[in-house]
Amino acid sequence: MSTLQQLREGLYGAWETLVDDWRRLSRRASNAVTRFTPGGKSRDDDRDYAEQQLAIRNAGWGVLAAEVFDDDDSVVVRVEAPGMEIKDFDLRVHDNYLVVRGEKRIEREKKDGHYHVTECAYGHFERAIALPAGIDLDAARASYKNGVLRVEVPKTASYQRKRISIDVK
Repeated sequence: MSTLQQLREGLYGAWETLVDDWRRLSRRASNAVTRFTPGGKSRDDDRDYAEQQLAIRNAGWGVLAAEVFDDDDSVVVRVEAPGMEIKDFDLRVHDNYLVVRGEKRIEREKKDGHYHVTECAYGHFERAIALPAGIDLDAARASYKNGVLRVEVPKTASYQRKRISIDVK
């Protein structure tokens, strides 16, 4: 086999490994990446041209950071979503997933004297977080404080963890 053929096979193998690893990383991270989309309920009719362009320029992928704590009594989900109000969230449970939806709004500030511009662009987001079996959805509670949405779902009495000791022989 020629050196050129060996080089081709080596590059092909490296490429295949890279593609496989990228797919694996993409699958593992799919729940951590949230798609923000511009617009929404107050579509283009309610926004001026500058706001529309700001939304289009800044649409894309973003991370809606979340933590899930599973202790003896409940499951607690904390989602970082600063700059929102409680009315901006839509929380639902569907097929053992807590689905957090919401919309961040565009902010724009403009000053003419010595020209000063501040722009922020937001959009719709959705994040699905898997919940374990044996939770009491009727007793779920949610709160929003200091930019963090906190959802607590108690476990049913029959599902709460039991501690056992196992003898090692």
